[in-house]
Amino acid sequence: MDTAEANPETLGIEVICPERGVTAPCCPHGPTLLFGKGSGGRRFYACSACRDRKDCSFFQWEDEKVSKARLLAREEENRLKQQEYRNRFEELASLPLHEKKFCEDCQMLLLPVEHSTHSTHRATAVTAAQLMRPSMLLRPLDNKKSNAQYLFTDRSTQFLMDTLAGLGYTKVLCVGTPRLQELIKVRNLEQKSRSMKSLLLDIDLRYAQFYSQDEFCHYNMFNHHFFGGEASSAVLKSFLVEVDGEKVVMVADPPFGGLVTPLANSFSLISQTWSNLKNSGDGLTEMPIIWIFPYFFEPRILECLPSFSMLDYQVDYDNHPLYKHGKTGRRQSPVRLFTNISSKHIVLPQEEGYRFCSVCQRYVSSLNKHCSECNRCPSKDGREWKHCSSCEKCVKPSWKHCSSCGRCALPDHPCGRGQNQQGCFSCGSLGHKRKFCPIKHAHKNSYRPKGKTGDRRFSHHSLLKLKAKKKSGAACQRKKMAA
Repeated sequence: MDTAEANPETLGIEVICPERGVTAPCCPHGPTLLFGKGSGGRRFYACSACRDRKDCSFFQWEDEKVSKARLLAREEENRLKQQEYRNRFEELASLPLHEKKFCEDCQMLLLPVEHSTHSTHRATAVTAAQLMRPSMLLRPLDNKKSNAQYLFTDRSTQFLMDTLAGLGYTKVLCVGTPRLQELIKVRNLEQKSRSMKSLLLDIDLRYAQFYSQDEFCHYNMFNHHFFGGEASSAVLKSFLVEVDGEKVVMVADPPFGGLVTPLANSFSLISQTWSNLKNSGDGLTEMPIIWIFPYFFEPRILECLPSFSMLDYQVDYDNHPLYKHGKTGRRQSPVRLFTNISSKHIVLPQEEGYRFCSVCQRYVSSLNKHCSECNRCPSKDGREWKHCSSCEKCVKPSWKHCSSCGRCALPDHPCGRGQNQQGCFSCGSLGHKRKFCPIKHAHKNSYRPKGKTGDRRFSHHSLLKLKAKKKSGAACQRKKMAA
C-alpha cells in the first residue's frame, strides 16, 4: 500500500512511497520520487535530490512514459563521467608528489598535461597531508535545495571516531560524512589504535579524484541509487561482509532539507543487505546506524524507524553560521544523533557538561533535568524544560499553557488552532495553505507595476527586495518549532 509524507517546503505536496515492483523513471540523479497533492490530486515524478526545478528540471506525470533512448543516454553519460574520474585517480596516484597540482577554480586535481591549460587559474601544488583531507581542498557545495554540504568540526569528528572505536567497530560506512572518512584514514597512518576500514557513499563526485573504487561510491541516499551501477553496489556488499570478528556501523549525515521517509527507506535497504550477508549468530537483526539530523525531526524518524532513539549530543559544523558548539539558549545547534545502538553504551563527554542519568540509563546535557512526573529527561533542545500539570508533560521554557486551546504554546500563538492544524502561515486561517491564501495574493498584486514596464516606482530591484523579505511557510514553521 502506498504511504505518503507531507513536504513542508511545497505546502501540501506529499511524497508517495509506491509498492514494491514499481519502477520510477530516472533523472540525472537516479530514480525519481513520486509526489502527489492530497488524496485526489494528479501525481508526478520529480528529482529525489533537488527541490528546485532550476537544479534539476525533470518533471513527468505518473501516467506518462519515459523515453527509453533518453534513459540510456543518461546512463551512458553517468558511466563515462565515472570512468573519467576513475582513470584520473589511477593516473594521479602514480605521479610523484611534486607533480600533483590542484585547480581551485575548477575544483579538480590536474594531470601534468593539463598544467598549461590551467596556467591562468588558481592552481597550487598539494601536499600529502592535503590529499588525505580532500574536504579541506574542495569548496563545499552550498545549494540548500539540492546538495548543500556542511562539514563536521574537529570536535564532532573526534567524538564520533572515539565513540565508534570504543564500541569496537572496525568498519565504518560513511554516508555523506567525508570528514569522518578522512579522520579514519589519518588515524590508520598514525597506527596509535586498531585499524579501521571505511567506505564513503556521497553524491559529490569530486571525491572520486581522491579515493579508489573500494573507498568511494557515487551515491544518492534519497533513492538508494548507485551511479556506478552493479559495480558500485558490489563494492558496498563486499564492505558489509563481516569476517574474523569485524563489526560494521553506518554513520549518515543527510541534507537537513531532505524528506525523512526516502532517507529511512534507503538506510533500511542498506541494513537489509547487511542482514542478508550476516553469518554470525549475535542476535542482531538491524545494522548499527547513527543518523545525524535536527532534533525536531524526531517524531518522523521514530515513526519510520521505531528502534531508534535520540541522544543529547550537539553536532556542530565548520561552515554553518548557526550550528556551533558552545552557544546557549535557542542559539544552540539543533543537530543530534539518532541511533539504534543502546544509548547507555554511548558515553557523551563529561567535560562538556554531559552527565549520566541512572533512571533513563543514558547520557544527557547539563540542563536536561529528570522529571519525576514524566519519568524521563524531557529536553530536546538543550534548555531546561518545565512540567505543565494541565498538559501532563514537560514543555519548552518559552511556552505557556493556553486555556482556550487546552495546550501549551508560545504566548503570541493564534488561539483556537488545534495542535495538528497548521493552516495558513500568512493569515492564520485553517481553511487553506499559504500557497493559496487570497490575502497574500491580493497583497502581492497590489505591488504589481501598472502601466509602462519602465516605471521607476516599481523597478526590478525593488520587486526583488520585496520578494526577498518574504519568508516561506517552511521557514516560519522551523522557527516556531525551535521556539
